[in-house]
Amino acid sequence: MTDADTTPDPGAEPDSESSEARSTGSVAADAEHVRPAWAPLTIAAFVALVICTNIANGVWARWVNTDPEFLLMLSSRNRYLALTLAAGVSVPAYVAIAFARIGLAFLVCHAIGRAYADAATGWFKKYLGFTDEAEEVFDRGFEKAEWLLIPIFSGSNIVGVLTGVRKTPFPKLFGLLAIGIAARLAIIWWMARTFEDQLVDFLETVARYQWWFVGGSVALVILVNLKNLRRG
Repeated sequence: MTDADTTPDPGAEPDSESSEARSTGSVAADAEHVRPAWAPLTIAAFVALVICTNIANGVWARWVNTDPEFLLMLSSRNRYLALTLAAGVSVPAYVAIAFARIGLAFLVCHAIGRAYADAATGWFKKYLGFTDEAEEVFDRGFEKAEWLLIPIFSGSNIVGVLTGVRKTPFPKLFGLLAIGIAARLAIIWWMARTFEDQLVDFLETVARYQWWFVGGSVALVILVNLKNLRRG
């Protein structure tokens, strides 16, 4: 390639052309990608995890006091991590279950990214409500600081997908993911200990009005899923 080939044309529209080039390159790359035979299994696994999370969102008010371990198995979101600790779940169970649940969700999303390439990014943008601009900014940041974003966003579906699309080497992925999950669990444990009295008071309120909380949670789950369905 000569110098003339790399010199920008002052009269051109660089933003639109570069955007079109990225789009064309993405389509071409996706067209060349061969989906493995196990690709549908990754979607089935993700759907199963979403169902588990929806169940947790509906029954958490009852299970947080009666079956905190099962609640963590269904979903290890930050609020459930803190509430189950306040409810008295043992630290070994907290670490083992939450580590496995968060890691499983991330690796399933990673597998989807490897199996479906750029198509997976489009699905998750729609599922999570990402705009094109937000996705481009996030993607650029991921390219520059993958080593930092994986630990910080160890619970993020879209980061899991991007690591799969970019085929992050497994030794690097497992190491960074383990660091991120361990740090997340430690921070939540510290916060649960620091605000233990407030969390216990909240759990007592939940126990007193649990059926109202359950009804409201189920209604919220239905509304959120209807919104996701409307996005396609």
